[in-house]
Amino acid sequence: MHTANIADANFSALAKMFPNAVTETVDENGEVIRAIDAEVLAQEINTHVVSGKEERYQFTWPDKKKSVLLANAPIAATLRPSREESVDFDKTENLYIEGDNLDVLKLLRETYLNRVKMIYIDPPYNTGKDFIYEDHFTEETDEFLHRDSQYDDQGNRLTSNFNSNGRYHTDWLNMLYPRLRVARDVLAEDGVIFISIDDNEVDNLKKICDEIFGEHNFIARVIHKNNSMKNQTKLIGVTTEYMLIYAKSKTNISETVWRIQKKGSRDIATKFEQLKRKGLSLDEITEEIKELYTRPKYAHLSRWNKVDEKGVFKDADLSRENGPKNYTIINPTTGKNCTIPRRGWGKSLEELERLQELDLIWYGDDSTPPGLKDYIEIDDLMVPDNFWYFDSSVDTRWQKKVFGSLIFENPKPLDMLKQIVNIHANDGDIVLDFFSGSSTTAHAVMQNNSEDGGKRKYIMVQLPEPCDEKSVAYKSGFKNICEIGKERIRRAGAKIKEEAGLTTQNLDTGFRVLKLDSSNMKEVYYTPEEYSQMGFNLEGFMDNIKPDRTNEDLLFQVMLDLGIPLSAKIEQSGNVYNVNDNYLIACFDRVDTAMITEIAKKQPYYAVFRDSSFMNDSALVNVEQIFNTYSPSTIRRVL
Repeated sequence: MHTANIADANFSALAKMFPNAVTETVDENGEVIRAIDAEVLAQEINTHVVSGKEERYQFTWPDKKKSVLLANAPIAATLRPSREESVDFDKTENLYIEGDNLDVLKLLRETYLNRVKMIYIDPPYNTGKDFIYEDHFTEETDEFLHRDSQYDDQGNRLTSNFNSNGRYHTDWLNMLYPRLRVARDVLAEDGVIFISIDDNEVDNLKKICDEIFGEHNFIARVIHKNNSMKNQTKLIGVTTEYMLIYAKSKTNISETVWRIQKKGSRDIATKFEQLKRKGLSLDEITEEIKELYTRPKYAHLSRWNKVDEKGVFKDADLSRENGPKNYTIINPTTGKNCTIPRRGWGKSLEELERLQELDLIWYGDDSTPPGLKDYIEIDDLMVPDNFWYFDSSVDTRWQKKVFGSLIFENPKPLDMLKQIVNIHANDGDIVLDFFSGSSTTAHAVMQNNSEDGGKRKYIMVQLPEPCDEKSVAYKSGFKNICEIGKERIRRAGAKIKEEAGLTTQNLDTGFRVLKLDSSNMKEVYYTPEEYSQMGFNLEGFMDNIKPDRTNEDLLFQVMLDLGIPLSAKIEQSGNVYNVNDNYLIACFDRVDTAMITEIAKKQPYYAVFRDSSFMNDSALVNVEQIFNTYSPSTIRRVL
């Protein structure tokens, strides 16, 4: 009925490694409990262990210990499917999950442990104006709900964090820290997380990421330039934000993977081919290409300013510090010796002669050393640098075109998300965004899949934050952010298929909607004293499932419990569910011996039934015997 207690698992691991460190102590209630003796553990580790008030390098804040406990604490919750809000529910492998992202991450942790290739999040920046999730540490839930009306079913609230708040940084850190702790667990060993942030919390974010992911797994701090200015200061106009990038394990990332399309190279190479087909001379083509470089979009390519019959190129350096200087090569045009580079040649004489044969050396005049012809290619790739510029007005125009109005302010640039996905998510990988907002990440995944034929999958997670009644979104019929995100995915998917035509007919533009809710199971584990005080009706315990839950609700809880991906293929025949081709067969309606026999003959890995669904005691008793006869290896469960 609960997610795993990570603290218990950690205790068990330590107890297994160091059994002599296990001891007993008394808790705050006077109960004797098992514990770990820190002094014995320190002796076993055989290194210096810092304790007490001894000075050390650390980053801390009020309630940090509680936020660590919050990350590890189990919850009694589930995810309930919503077919009516989904698109292509039975075939899609994408997920859209509504609810508090910390609880959702905890539910996903076991099923998606080490399986998510890439995470992108755009959390609240803590500007003093935006909202943050508040995980309350000090009040009982009933008191909290009485005090504040902005809350979800799990007792968490979405609240404004004004910069006049005395716990301004503390509340933000307590919100984000446990979420990143759990997110690290679902990252694959070669997984990477990208986190957008601005000046308000970038330094604090880096400190907690260094602690959670390890300083040695830090990849880069990307500077992202906006096309608008923030009026946060009267002295300097702020036009940049940041993106912190961390790996789960940096050593598992191949250095050859991180390559992106060189911006503008495709346009320049295509322009050359067009001009050449028109019959223009090389001098005329050169002037046309140089004219392109007057535009800011292509200014960074201005070194590629030479043209021959093969294309547009720059002259790359052929020298090397302290290189050999005892030979020269002859300029075939003038017949004279080429000038030796000041630092010496960077290639052997044989290699230079080979390059001459291939016409890959540019000679210039006799007073300057020759250079290597480095051509612009249509598919030129490069290592991404840490300064990015993406025009967010493109997304603004897209919204106005597709929705008729700007329903979501300050969206992240689609091209930026496409680049992030392309950098690290390959065919079949899972991309997670647990602050998904308007679902730009889902849009980027679908767009990339349509362009390269990939089958990346996404998981979007978003709290259904209400839209301001004065906002354009609310007036357009959207009551919360989740409604905006889901509608964007629907319209973006349709638009992608429309524009790409037949090449995207097999493109997955659907998504399963799942909603966070309390457990499907009744609270049946009460002592007699608690039962009498709460005034429960004993007849209500005849069935341990809540009356408002459907069979499909139970199926998804079982999938979570058994670690089956929530995007798994589901087939239904009558009242029997078949998941991933007989991996799981479940039936929660009335079953008799004949149906049990039919299921057993299919030899599923798991077979799950509902306790109250057996037609009679005979059917319940015969389950074990029937499976022992037809499929003894099947794991049987009864809810």
